[in-house]
Amino acid sequence: MENSYFHDDEKETLLRLTRTLMSEACSVIAPGDFKAVKAAIAGGVEDGAYGRDRFGFNRVNMRLNTAIALCRSLGADRNMILAIMLADTGNVDAGCWGTDVERLVSGISKVASLYSRSASVESDNFRKLLLTFAEDIRVIIIMIVDRLALMRAINHHPSERLVRDVAYEANYLYAPLAHRLGLYAIKSELEDMSLKYTNRETYTRIARELNETKARRDAYIDTFIEPIRRKLEAEGLKFEIKGRTKSIYSIWNKMKKQHNGVEDIFDLFAIRIVLDVEPEREKSECWMAYSIVTDMYRPNPARLKDWLSIPKSNGYESLHITVYGPQERWVEVQIRTRRMDAIAEKGLAAHWKYKGIKSESGLDAWMNNVRDILEAAETGPMELIKNFKMDVYSREVFVFTPKGDLYKLPQGATLLDFAFNIHTRLGTQCVGGRVNGKNHKLNYRLCSGDTVEIFTSSTQEPNPDWLSMVVTSKARNKIRAVLKENENRQAETGRELLQRRFKNRKIEFDEGRLSRAVPKLGFKTITEFFSALGRGEIDINDVLEAYVSVGADNAAASSAERVSASLYTLQADSGADVDERKTDGGDVLVIGDDIKGLNYRLSKCCNPIYGDDVFGFVSAEGVVKIHRSDCPNALHIREKYPYRLIRTRWSGKVGAQFGATLRVVGKDDIGIVTNITSIINKQRDVTLRSISIDSDDGLFQGLLVVGVNDTSSLNQLIRKISTVKGVKNVQRSK
Repeated sequence: MENSYFHDDEKETLLRLTRTLMSEACSVIAPGDFKAVKAAIAGGVEDGAYGRDRFGFNRVNMRLNTAIALCRSLGADRNMILAIMLADTGNVDAGCWGTDVERLVSGISKVASLYSRSASVESDNFRKLLLTFAEDIRVIIIMIVDRLALMRAINHHPSERLVRDVAYEANYLYAPLAHRLGLYAIKSELEDMSLKYTNRETYTRIARELNETKARRDAYIDTFIEPIRRKLEAEGLKFEIKGRTKSIYSIWNKMKKQHNGVEDIFDLFAIRIVLDVEPEREKSECWMAYSIVTDMYRPNPARLKDWLSIPKSNGYESLHITVYGPQERWVEVQIRTRRMDAIAEKGLAAHWKYKGIKSESGLDAWMNNVRDILEAAETGPMELIKNFKMDVYSREVFVFTPKGDLYKLPQGATLLDFAFNIHTRLGTQCVGGRVNGKNHKLNYRLCSGDTVEIFTSSTQEPNPDWLSMVVTSKARNKIRAVLKENENRQAETGRELLQRRFKNRKIEFDEGRLSRAVPKLGFKTITEFFSALGRGEIDINDVLEAYVSVGADNAAASSAERVSASLYTLQADSGADVDERKTDGGDVLVIGDDIKGLNYRLSKCCNPIYGDDVFGFVSAEGVVKIHRSDCPNALHIREKYPYRLIRTRWSGKVGAQFGATLRVVGKDDIGIVTNITSIINKQRDVTLRSISIDSDDGLFQGLLVVGVNDTSSLNQLIRKISTVKGVKNVQRSK
């Protein structure tokens, strides 16, 4: 290897680490493999592939540290060790090293490339992309062990910022992954070192207190266990007792939650009694052990957790008690059987679920399967997980912005989906984009790891074809909303244009008559017609021809039975009505059951009934909608569409009942509802259709929907309800 790459102290470290790795991995790696790896690394050093990392560390020595940590933490595995050592050499020849090593090296390189994007690792999207890029679970294991080796190496690094960044990342990302895989020792060490590098004062204080009391603590645990052991043996129970002290990180978490010092942590000392018993006697012997412990030491009832009688939903079974031991110390005691202990450690109730770590169903089941293999395999666990594929997020893609922000989209999402996901305006003005340095069109389908830059133009507008280019509901809904808005805007432009043309040619503009002409021009609704006119897609002469033609048809069919209300045709009823129209000096639309052939509808926003002061509004479909004069929408309609209003009045009696809503407010007295409904039932020509009651803090509120013939009967009903004891207010709801 090139001597200038290694400092003098690094050469000695290189020789020491090489000998250590050869000793740890001699059972799986042949001497010839070591020679080949040495030659490959030497070539990489000469080619400049082994530069210093961001901490200034020698990459070769760091790879050796990772490989050694892998051997000691999980056991030696040939292909994983080779992949670790060859990861920085560049392309790995599958013919020389095998396709499996090549695949592992490719996965390591892909994952390493994520860190060049400046993306925040403190996001679920980054973790999901990491798992997607890794492709092979062994790559994730390598990354976890690599992070362990790095955390061990940066203890006294001069750059506090770099150290803190790595520590946060290890705690947020790699420790939870290690926990899920059952790599508990690695998880605990990562968490402890993370606390050490981010809050060294707290870590040092807790560690010092634990070290100062270690001998006393061990002696205390032995003293605590011994009488329990003798009593359990005397009762003929088969068991194993384990004693432990929590990790520094766990102690710190407890201190934060409980606002206590180290000595006051309830379960600083934890004892686990694991009984060897047949299934049919599990509960009885667990409770026998519980009785023995609580007879010797006073329990804290508030700290009893009985997951033996009623197991947790995830299958966890155990008895947890906290007792007051010698020297006035609290000790947590867990009592369970070997079967329960196995389930708690793996299987139904994985330890990471028990601790409340956030999980996802697909990843959970997959990780559990891998963890079981790691713990239970007898013929080399790494051999059995080679064929595991990281496809847990195959239905999603994760893409970057040029600044390194990370976004999640569904599989099949396009460049246009991404633009709308960022911002609606970015989507509506999108004309294309650059993906990984290459220009692409709107319909380009994104892949995980893509870096996407959006191109926009202020003149760009969505068109209906865009709906076929997107897969996300957000993009589709935004496109439809913009298309509808554009259509309405074009329709207003078209209406104004037509009105000006009619005025210039001295033709009376009658929208009801126009609505009859629209189908002749090939449009289903008048809005579509106006929109097309606004876009300049219709010849104005064709419109005039159709409009005049409808006028001629109406004149010829003036005696027809049905007449469209949109044409404002007036129906003569009685002489009195005719006289009234004449004296008013204007046309009046007359509605009622005895008026036939009018195309009108009672508006639902105000529910007019016979006797209300009303007016008509010609809708875009040519239907006259009848509103009360005090309708909540009346002011808006009069201001925006004065040319579409029709003076309207009732004619004769209307046979069908009208629906009216009453709002009643009063004291929440007993029988008030019965009294109100009794009045309604006794009222002639009034029916109760529905009732909704709400009572809060002594106040009664109700909404009554009643059927009435006219305003006179409604007003009479309101007066009678007002006399009910406890009723404070009755009014018609708009």
